[in-house]
Amino acid sequence: MLSQVEGGPGAEPGRGFDPDTASPARIYDFYLGGKDNYASDRAVAEQMIAAHPVAVAGAKGNRRFLIRAVETLARAGVRQFIDIGAGIPTSPNTHEVAKRLQPDAKVVYVDNDPVVLAHTRALRDAPGVLAVEGDLRHPDAILDDAALNQHIDFTQPVGLLLVAVLHFIRHEEQPERLVERLVRRLAPGSHLVVSTASSEGHSPQDVARFEATYQKSSSPLVLHSRAEVDVWMDGFEVLDPGVASVFKWRADEEIPGNLSFLGAVGRLPTR
Repeated sequence: MLSQVEGGPGAEPGRGFDPDTASPARIYDFYLGGKDNYASDRAVAEQMIAAHPVAVAGAKGNRRFLIRAVETLARAGVRQFIDIGAGIPTSPNTHEVAKRLQPDAKVVYVDNDPVVLAHTRALRDAPGVLAVEGDLRHPDAILDDAALNQHIDFTQPVGLLLVAVLHFIRHEEQPERLVERLVRRLAPGSHLVVSTASSEGHSPQDVARFEATYQKSSSPLVLHSRAEVDVWMDGFEVLDPGVASVFKWRADEEIPGNLSFLGAVGRLPTR
């Protein structure tokens, strides 16, 4: 997920490392059982788990959704992937999944958390893998990045991954505008993969309680509705089963508790 140690996905790149400010990337690492997290991250994670006991199951289910989505794109012939808000590498990571089916696949990981970038740049020996500093709230800077453009051929299909990142974009920051700006560069046959924590099935009081747990982190938590996901997928041929629980997207997992975590994959039609 896109984050940084100071300022969240909207802060300017290059901000310094602050272990005392919780980072969503490191919180997510804690949920997944990783060790690249600090006391500040664990405190927020434990508060979230207390308010929403299925938070860990949601993070793990979202990760499995990412794997299935990347496999789907690779089977469809996609050989280029841009993973925005990639987070701390967790095996199998996007490039590992893609390369199982497309050995020559190229993957760009985009993030602006210095901890994430340090870990991702350590993958430099993996063929076809590139780490780029970037911020979801500045899509043009990502699209214009020189290294990214040397790595990715935008005249060919691209798999754009916005997985567990848009729920760190506030409504007033118009996430639909950010998505639209990114997909404008994509060639026909490209795919968009999104997932987000959702307000579906939760009372306004529950939504407020869940969102409040991230007040001490560097980024807000914003639960989005199914209708918002539909807007993000506008212009794409949404693959079956459509906008669905990440647990049910091309799987048949048991949904724990009242978890609402939505995912969708769409394909840009050929002209």
